[in-house]
Amino acid sequence: MSLTRRQVTAAAAAAIPLALSGMGTAEATQRHRALYIAGDSTAAQKYADAAPETGWGMALPFFLRKQLSVSNHAVNGRSSKSFVDEGRLDVVLQAIRPGDLLLIQFAHNDEKDTDPTRYTEPWSTYQDYLRLYVDGARARGARPVLATAVERRRFDAGGNSVPTHGDYPAAMRALAREERVALLDIQALSLALWQELGVEGTKTYFDWTATEQDNTHFNPPGAIAVARLVARELVRTRVLAAWDVRRLDDGIPESWITWPQATA
Repeated sequence: MSLTRRQVTAAAAAAIPLALSGMGTAEATQRHRALYIAGDSTAAQKYADAAPETGWGMALPFFLRKQLSVSNHAVNGRSSKSFVDEGRLDVVLQAIRPGDLLLIQFAHNDEKDTDPTRYTEPWSTYQDYLRLYVDGARARGARPVLATAVERRRFDAGGNSVPTHGDYPAAMRALAREERVALLDIQALSLALWQELGVEGTKTYFDWTATEQDNTHFNPPGAIAVARLVARELVRTRVLAAWDVRRLDDGIPESWITWPQATA
């Protein structure tokens, strides 16, 4: 790895502005806060050329009060390793402030063992890279939150929704316990939701079109459903209070999802 845990923690701590380093917890929580997302294509912002594909991070603001904004840094194709190696974690840590949240979801691309630029091993390098996010956020006075990767749409011959992420969710759960980090178990919750919806019902949540049958990425209903799981878990784990969220039991119109034009 190009950066050690100590190096990231020290660098992030050194970067805290003097005025902010003296900010009390109460003062930090009273100001407008931001929830940063570090993750892959399942959470990422999508643009007009990709519609109707929708990342769940696009729908999360519908469930949060206005005083908590979403800064979505998730990018297609990234793993916990490549996100760091490309300097994307550095960008987040330069922007994040005391009282903010850093929500971390990776595994889809960490699993690609034929690609050394992205592959991590669940019980060693995957956890090592995740620690860089955890330590970096804490050094900035922000709160890290781990989220197990949302499940793909896959069923066995008996119609049972089957897990696809191997040991990665278990490795993240173990790290969350070790580091005492809040864990949103989106993998388990999404697996149960796909089972409830069934083989045919899940097609209406994934990016199934006349020309593409995508069992990994979501359309607007799927992104809204996963964002609702994330918001509920943020409350369940007491990362957010009940008054920080809204519409948890309300229908969200698909028309609220928009795809901006990509910028150069």
